[in-house]
Amino acid sequence: MTLSFWRSSHLALALVSSLFLILASVTGIILAVDAVQEKTLPYKIENFDTITLEQMLPVLKKNYSEMTELTVDYNQFVTLQAIDQDGNDFNAYIDVKTGKKLGTPVKKSEFIQWITSFHRSLFLHEAGRFFVGVISFLLLLIVISGFVLVLKRQKGIRNFFSKVIKEYFAQYYHVVLGRLALIPILVMALTGTYLSLEKFNFFMDKKEQKEKTETVAPAKKAVNIFKTTLLTDVKKIEFPFTDDPEEYYIIELKDREIEVNQVTGEVISEKHSPTTAQFADLSLDLHTGRINAIWAVILAIASLNILFFIYSGFAMTLKRRSSRIKNKFKANESKFILLAGSENGSSLRFANAIQRQLNAAGEKAFLTELNNYTVFPKAEHIIIFSSTHGLGDPPSNGKKFISLLQKHKQQQKINFSVVGFGSTAYPNFCGFAREIDELLEEQDWTERFLALQTVNDKSAVEFVEWIKLWSAKTGIPLSTTPSLYNHAPKGLQKLMVLDKTAISETEHTFILTLRANMRAKFTSGDLLAIYPANDTRERLYSIGNHSGNIQLVVKLHPNGLGSGFLNGLKPGNVLKARIINNHAFHLPKKASKVAFISNGTGIAPFLGMIEQNRKKTETHLYCGFRMETETVSGYKTFASQMMQKKHLQSFHLALSREENHFYVMDLIKRDADFFIDLLANNGVIMICGSLTMQKDVESTLDALLGEKNKQLSYYKNNGQLLTDCY
Repeated sequence: MTLSFWRSSHLALALVSSLFLILASVTGIILAVDAVQEKTLPYKIENFDTITLEQMLPVLKKNYSEMTELTVDYNQFVTLQAIDQDGNDFNAYIDVKTGKKLGTPVKKSEFIQWITSFHRSLFLHEAGRFFVGVISFLLLLIVISGFVLVLKRQKGIRNFFSKVIKEYFAQYYHVVLGRLALIPILVMALTGTYLSLEKFNFFMDKKEQKEKTETVAPAKKAVNIFKTTLLTDVKKIEFPFTDDPEEYYIIELKDREIEVNQVTGEVISEKHSPTTAQFADLSLDLHTGRINAIWAVILAIASLNILFFIYSGFAMTLKRRSSRIKNKFKANESKFILLAGSENGSSLRFANAIQRQLNAAGEKAFLTELNNYTVFPKAEHIIIFSSTHGLGDPPSNGKKFISLLQKHKQQQKINFSVVGFGSTAYPNFCGFAREIDELLEEQDWTERFLALQTVNDKSAVEFVEWIKLWSAKTGIPLSTTPSLYNHAPKGLQKLMVLDKTAISETEHTFILTLRANMRAKFTSGDLLAIYPANDTRERLYSIGNHSGNIQLVVKLHPNGLGSGFLNGLKPGNVLKARIINNHAFHLPKKASKVAFISNGTGIAPFLGMIEQNRKKTETHLYCGFRMETETVSGYKTFASQMMQKKHLQSFHLALSREENHFYVMDLIKRDADFFIDLLANNGVIMICGSLTMQKDVESTLDALLGEKNKQLSYYKNNGQLLTDCY
């Protein structure tokens, strides 16, 4: 695939620096953890930020006969070098309020010193420091290019934190975690680069630095600096050797060094630190997290994220490369021209499958990217497979197509078909494919072969619908088996069978209860995808959340691949499956009341929703079955219990094969006023079961609403009619 400039840059930078970023991240995590551990040592004094030198110095003079030096480190631990009242050398952490010893300074362990040296210079001294600086700069460029890619994907800064559609694990978390870790990683990259530049005096040569440090400021007005200076602003104090007023305190503050009269507290002289040195101290604080434990933890998490980004980034690249184009015939000799526009390779995979089948059928087919559109002298059919990137934009390998279409006019009449791939979760579903379809319609050399076909979430079933139409019209047989176009499932979860009800001659429906692992997140209304033949053939079942476990209601069909597999399971067995989040069919949080309508196994998600209805939203269950069975009796018992708990308001049962038979539609007609009032007052109707039942229910509701009320389509668009039917 031809990648955009930013994606190519992002990938190239990652390739060049990945090994060294792994080493830097691992060592950075260790150093961040060490910084957090330092904060747990009991050497920091309470209310440290309020202590002045005037409060501290008399206490020290009282407890020590002679003092040489006092230092305040980045943890705000105070170390004093002195001689105590007994004439012994003293070098320890102290409590400046009492002068008492708190502990003895201990050097970093050899392991931490080794890690620090490796992190800073890879044991290569000056050359290593320079190289680490280059890697920090490359990380900065990676962050910038990644930020631009997310902006392009999300269609601007306003949508930066809007929902990301999950196409697959690596892609989704690469974007989501990238947004969250952007600021910490940017800070690490900037400060690491700055520290390396400052180390090599990039901002000031040695001569200028020396001159600036030796500059002596004139004496200030008589102000007692001991009263106004807080200990938190001090880095080091050198004490005078004697009581002679001509002997001064030398106090190193964060931005300057001052000489102070030990009697009056007057500043005799001061030397300002270079701005670059102050920036270096700030950069070191931010880069190491040494001044704040929370920031150190954030840096450690950000370093872990860098390791994940390296994995997920390369996983995304390999996924795209797996869909590379291979042509048996040249463009200028091919009858069928297949043009693919794909951001992550998914659309290209469908196009590849069609090209292989056309070639196998003896046809000359040529596949290329949209950006490679040109004149095709032997073409009779042009088929376009295109996804939409962001909010209606072309994918990276289709950005030039529209301009190329206007530039290159075909010399003969050519049939065209467009297949759009996208997600209905985006407002501009298949927006770019629709734009292409309209533009081709306007060309004087094109003949429409089929109407635009859209495919939601890479659905092989929807794609096969287009294949059936195209094959019927051309007479070229193409496979209509969805599994051929399905992507082989990976990363399935293991689920244990906890319980399964039995079937009989009269009862063909069974309830299966599964336990997922602790990390699995699901709710009633989500879908469980199983692969009963251990291949790409997928079967989907609606989930009910029953006491934290997955509950399915399954009807055993003769020779049913999925139902037969599930029926053969026993308690204790383990199966592999994946949970698909089905946001569009979750229990509404803000609805005034909810009516559940189901038939057969469609009751499964509603059982879970009712059980999870802890807010006690007014809910009503309408369900239809053929006859009274043991399972149906169980539903009646469950409904009775839920009504006692106020989780369910009413339960309505229709049995179509009993003596006094009723259908669900009969119940809806009976309660017509209830359903009209429910929709008019922001209520929600949820339907799960067979497609035939859904159509009948919608037709019945439409008729009930009549001309006096708003049409059912209005309530659909308003999110008041939710369906999950099959």
